[in-house]
Amino acid sequence: MLPIALSELIQIFRNRLVLVTSLVLPAGISALFIYQHETFAKVGSLGYIAAMVMFMVGAFGLYTTAVTTLASRRQNLFLKRLRSTAAGDVSVLSGLLLPVSVLALIQLAVILTVLAVVAGSPADVVLLVIAVVATLAMMLGLGLATAGLTNSPEHAQVTTLPVSLGVIGVSTWIGITGTEDLQLLKRLLPGGSATELMLNAWNGGMSFTESLPLLGPTLAWVVVAVALAAKLFRWEPRR
Repeated sequence: MLPIALSELIQIFRNRLVLVTSLVLPAGISALFIYQHETFAKVGSLGYIAAMVMFMVGAFGLYTTAVTTLASRRQNLFLKRLRSTAAGDVSVLSGLLLPVSVLALIQLAVILTVLAVVAGSPADVVLLVIAVVATLAMMLGLGLATAGLTNSPEHAQVTTLPVSLGVIGVSTWIGITGTEDLQLLKRLLPGGSATELMLNAWNGGMSFTESLPLLGPTLAWVVVAVALAAKLFRWEPRR
């Protein structure tokens, strides 16, 4: 797994399009949110800014990059060749996705740390870490599922849009309006409970124990995404 991961990391830094998508774009948008944090905090809250940063990195830095990577490796038959080696299917996929996952986690840690220094620390760091890990796991699972429907890296620009814009839209909706109205719907939508978890982690308001049930819908989306990936994922190009 590690040799595959190292090789993939090198490829990421050689591919300008992937580098921009996974690193530059999320960092640039996050920098805007942090620079204008007082304005955005008036619209929502600091927790809203943290949630938006989390989903910007999750959607573009992890999800879109994962789909593009897997589609590219399938198109050039690299997936097929790796599958013929001693590495198992899980090791192959883990090796390919480990670099983008670690980069997204590091990037998010740095950005949220800057936000904490500039605007104020979160109320519950442990809850924040749980929200971040659960969200990235969900986006990674959705990436595997979407990769099964994506024929090429170019096609990924289209197939990733519904999920990327969807989770960011849900996060924006909840971050600005809260969950007092349509609470069940908002929590069941992908990214909804994770956004509320981040709001509680940064703004406070609910205790750690009271917030933990919000993990349920996010983890349920992980299970659904992995089940879809198992059914839809292809190791060879579609004919």
